[in-house]
Amino acid sequence: MSTPPKPTPSELDMLRLLYALGPATAKQVHAAALDNRPDMTDATVLRLLQVMHGKGLVTRDETARAHVYAPAQAQDSLQTSLLEDLIHKAFAGSGKALVLAALRGGHVTPGERAEIQALLDQDAHRD
Repeated sequence: MSTPPKPTPSELDMLRLLYALGPATAKQVHAAALDNRPDMTDATVLRLLQVMHGKGLVTRDETARAHVYAPAQAQDSLQTSLLEDLIHKAFAGSGKALVLAALRGGHVTPGERAEIQALLDQDAHRD
């Protein structure tokens, strides 16, 4: 099976909501979307979910009257795919360049930095 196309920013927002909610109806996704996007209508959410289903980004359970949508890909799998694409496009294929940019750019909190250091230390002890 081929991987689904890369989601647009709006589709990625819908996927984030579905990862947080679990399988959900368009009405449930719309209610969750209102927290960050009060301007979003229920019709917009439904149409977006329908388009995403057509693209293979979400699955749709049609057994109930209100269709239930779920991400077609596990969250970690989607994140890995998007990260690989970003590394390839923005960092010339260098994971090191991506990590250094994140560390230097202030995108990592002190707690996250400590967690990263612990992982590095753990890997160093295995070698």
